[in-house]
Amino acid sequence: MTALVRYQAALLVRSQRWLPPFILYAGFLAIGLQGGQPVLDSLGYAAAALLPVAAWLVRICVTNEPPAARGVVAAATTPARAHLACLLVALACATALGAAATAVVTLISDPVSTDHRTRVPPLPAAGAGLLAVLVCALLGAAVGALTAWPVLRSPGRAVPALLLAALLSLVVTGSPAHAAVGGLVTGSQSGKVPVPLLPLAAAVLLTAAAAAVTCALASRRAP
Repeated sequence: MTALVRYQAALLVRSQRWLPPFILYAGFLAIGLQGGQPVLDSLGYAAAALLPVAAWLVRICVTNEPPAARGVVAAATTPARAHLACLLVALACATALGAAATAVVTLISDPVSTDHRTRVPPLPAAGAGLLAVLVCALLGAAVGALTAWPVLRSPGRAVPALLLAALLSLVVTGSPAHAAVGGLVTGSQSGKVPVPLLPLAAAVLLTAAAAAVTCALASRRAP
């Protein structure tokens, strides 16, 4: 499995297809965040913006190879393992990107509540931001997996489905991403740092289920 992950990671880096989502994420942060804003609000924004980026990275990874090359890799191991490697690489890239953003946002933000009356400890705030980033990265990976090959083959259907699913994942009540980001915003109002463990557990279960379904489909459907 390690060799497959390394292969997919090298393929992603050399393709340079990771640049557009990275630039888009950096643009979101540059436009939406400024130095001196309340730290928990800023961390919530950074986590929320990562979800569609994670979904996009999954789509890039699972479609990075031509069908013939994908078939060769699947024959050398199994289609399920080859597909799982794509998902793991995309998730790792999204998580690393979100972790870097969390560090930057924590440094430039003001460690206070929304009304600037209550001090918020920076390190616990950064930890809560990292958990929210992980929730959004996981849920984004699930969205990307369920809106790309082998579930949806046509880009005309897959791309709108990805965008709609990413939006719903952020705004629908009960979504782990909505709960994690909303917890940061609510915590900023009160000055208390949340610990989104339940959203994280739910995101892990949903992403694991999405990965299992798509890997099973990858084994049944030819590239």
